[in-house]
Order: sequence, then structure tokens, then C-alpha cells
Amino acid sequence: MGGTETGGNPAPPPADPALLLADFVNTLDVESATDEITTPAGLAGWLAGRGLVPEGAGAADADVRIAVALREGLREAMEAHHGSNEADIPDDLEDVLAALPLRVTLAGPRPALVPLDPSGAAAGVARIAAAVMDSVAAGTWPRLKTCQVDTCRWAFLDTSKNRSRSWCSMKVCGNRAKTRAYRARRRAPA
Repeated sequence: MGGTETGGNPAPPPADPALLLADFVNTLDVESATDEITTPAGLAGWLAGRGLVPEGAGAADADVRIAVALREGLREAMEAHHGSNEADIPDDLEDVLAALPLRVTLAGPRPALVPLDPSGAAAGVARIAAAVMDSVAAGTWPRLKTCQVDTCRWAFLDTSKNRSRSWCSMKVCGNRAKTRAYRARRRAPA
């Protein structure tokens, strides 16, 4: 999806902001304990690979800390989507969002949030935060959830008609959860 437009500007982010947000949250694979954005180079590469910053854009340790805080705040917010629609936004997420260099622009077909400085990792992380608003506008924000299996917590877009999906995959996590519940019922005293 990455690439750059002429002039070194980043290509537009993916068309579906919800998928970008899920992809970002999934930079940490809880089950295998692998994290794609633990270093400045890893963060810059991930952002460039999604067209959020130009190839070769720089990143610093502070950018990594902000990106990780944003990711974990988004994961917590997505976990809350399994409950009521009035779930509180985590305080840490509010703090990270408030610190990102974003502004409103009226250029284009509708108002949008854009980074103050269009280059560098901070701009890429700001574009991810702006994707939250785009996801809200598209109606997909409350459908972004995390797998309810504690060892997984993979982010996914719930496309079920009644918005009741609990697992990232019925074949893997859903099957494991149902098997555990079945075994627990069988072990229960009569």
C-alpha cells in the first residue's frame, strides 16, 4: 500500500481508515510477543510502508513512545466496543491525542484533520489519530474490536450484521474458547 507521490510527499493513507487502525493496533502480536514498532527505524518503516510518511522519513525514541501509547490506547478503546456504545475513552489515549500535532483543514471535499508538519514519524502517527475521525465518519469506529481471548487481543473490524463478533477468527480463537467452555462444563460437578 505504501509508496510516495511526486515531491516526496506520502501517498494517501489506505482508503479504509478502520483497516489502518486495526493494522496499527496489530503491530503488537500479543500471542507471539512480536512488536513491529519498538525502534525508531521499525516505526519509520511501518509508517512509510503504509504511505503515512515518505520513504526515509526519520523517527526518534519519543515518536516510538507516542506511537506505542497511541496503539495501546486504541486497543483499550477497541476492547470497550464489546460493551455499550457509551464506553469511556481511556485517559492515556486522551493525553496522547492531545499531544499530537494536528490541525483542521477545510481544503478538499470535507473538513479533515492533518498533521501540522507533513513529514517525519510524528506526522505519520498524527495521520493514524486522524484515521479515528475518518472511521467515525464512515461509521466503522464502533465496529473496531479486539479479540476477547486474553492471549490474542488481535484488532479486527466486526462486519457481523448484529455487531456481536467476539473473536478475531472463529476457526482459531473462537474454536479455542468454545472448546475450553465445553471442557469446563464437562468437568463441573453434576
